[in-house]
Amino acid sequence: MVRENPSPNQLPASALTFFSEYRLASILSKSRITKKAGVPALRLFQFLFALVFSGRDLSWNLEKERNAGFKKDTVYRFLNASTHNWRRFLLLLGSAVIARMKALTSEDRVDVLIVDDSLYSRNRSKKVELSARVFDHAAHRFVKGFRMLTLGWSDGNSFVPLAFSLLSSEKVENRIQEANPSVNRRTSGYHRRRESMSKATVTLFELLEQAQAMGIQTRVLLFDSWFAFPSTILRAVQHKMTVICMLKALKTLHYLYDGKKVTLPQLYGLLTKRRGRAKILASVVVGIGNDENGNEVQAKIVFVRDRQRSKQWLALLCTDITMADEEVVRLYGKRWDIEVFFKMVKSHLRLAKELQGRSYDSMIAHTSIVFARYIYLAVETRNEQDLRTFGQLFLELCDEMSDVRYVDIIQILLSLLSQAMEQTTDGHVTILQEALQHFLACLPSTIKARLAA
Repeated sequence: MVRENPSPNQLPASALTFFSEYRLASILSKSRITKKAGVPALRLFQFLFALVFSGRDLSWNLEKERNAGFKKDTVYRFLNASTHNWRRFLLLLGSAVIARMKALTSEDRVDVLIVDDSLYSRNRSKKVELSARVFDHAAHRFVKGFRMLTLGWSDGNSFVPLAFSLLSSEKVENRIQEANPSVNRRTSGYHRRRESMSKATVTLFELLEQAQAMGIQTRVLLFDSWFAFPSTILRAVQHKMTVICMLKALKTLHYLYDGKKVTLPQLYGLLTKRRGRAKILASVVVGIGNDENGNEVQAKIVFVRDRQRSKQWLALLCTDITMADEEVVRLYGKRWDIEVFFKMVKSHLRLAKELQGRSYDSMIAHTSIVFARYIYLAVETRNEQDLRTFGQLFLELCDEMSDVRYVDIIQILLSLLSQAMEQTTDGHVTILQEALQHFLACLPSTIKARLAA
């Protein structure tokens, strides 16, 4: 029993509104995510988008329900297409969402760009394209997978992912599988593969440049201590960005203070600390290097008390030396939004777990769809001024999807009854009984078994 017109599709009503308001069909077309024949790309995208809210996996939705109108091969051909520009899709969607959010936000609110990386684990897979040995900082061991370098936007209330790169390794000996040599060099899939073998700091600025080219005018960039090196900070300044980052106390990193090069612990020892239990212990302006014209670039370093270890300190760097110490600390606090994002997409939206494709294109496509789900949830939370957590909102959407499936079953039953009645002649009890028996015979065996009981 197959439904002739599978709706677009099992999406919640709010998701259909989201697709319409932000014109996702047009964005898919502009990103070359199209199909010349067969099932439309929008319908496949909607099916994959709603998959996580159904509470069932891909095989169940395709074969058990049999209401999709296409098979698994169609889905994986869509995901494996190297011509689809998923980077452009996310940038177009993200910039549209940000433009609407900023239009309804006070101009006094400072928005920021945040960059960070997280583990994309495929530890149980042996033949995933471009997989590499990556260090897991949580488990303190090497695993198979990628570093998911992500650039996102935040105003302190909503977080919108803009672009990402699944980084393999630039060292051949660390890569478990090499790239598919048959990929057309003119496609976006080939360029994403080349990008995956670049350094994270190089890819970071490629993501930033593409976001700026899309019209993102945010000028404050936040990142953790993993990227806080003078060369990275100086390059960000060349992009006219104000950098706020955490610093590492490394012996090899020096800052120019009072004509001398000192390490971070030495610099802290030279400063006069604020008395009492002040959260901000001290601040100082230092030199971090020279720009392309040979001029010294200055930055402010703010030392704050470590809340977990009261006798220890943390250091924040800001390239805007006129910014108040309290403002530096407040803006850096927005970096936590990307940590919430990573937790959400892995725990609830099934990043790297829902589909087990081996091609690099399929992982890029699925990750982009997962990011689009998060953007949708962020928009829903923003529209309703919702105090629920993202997890609560996700679970309630899953309940809504269950209601949608129940309604579909009722519609199927009514459709079967109508078809059965059309095959009979009205007006005679015997004929009506025959129609009822014919209707019951058309029901699925599981329902017939329950009716018999």
